[in-house]
Amino acid sequence: MASGSPDDSGRQATLPWTPGEVSESATEALQSLDTYKKKDPSKVVVRFKAVGNAPIMRQNFYKITASNRFQAVIQFLRKELGWKAGDPLFTYINLAFSPAPDDTVSNLYKSFATEGHLIVNYSTTAAWG
Repeated sequence: MASGSPDDSGRQATLPWTPGEVSESATEALQSLDTYKKKDPSKVVVRFKAVGNAPIMRQNFYKITASNRFQAVIQFLRKELGWKAGDPLFTYINLAFSPAPDDTVSNLYKSFATEGHLIVNYSTTAAWG
């Protein structure tokens, strides 16, 4: 039995791939997707520094997964300080700017690391800009 169907000229149309090639391509695609989905296991050292009247943390160096969004850092800081979601918390990188919650820790670290760690300043009131 032929692998294709006859076209108008009477020739057999052939498929550009065989069933074995499809499964190999699908396997490769799934492996690529799994690699993409894996979280970056590397950690970034984050140093928390209080600004103004914010309470000082007993421990201020933490290792945080680099692939996390900055929102995870904010939530972690709230948990460590014992603050509720409605309590005011302002965060800054290197006393300069407030990062977007969807920025990744990895990108912030690559761009703004100081002495091998990312400095996150926190305050209960708006300190800058």
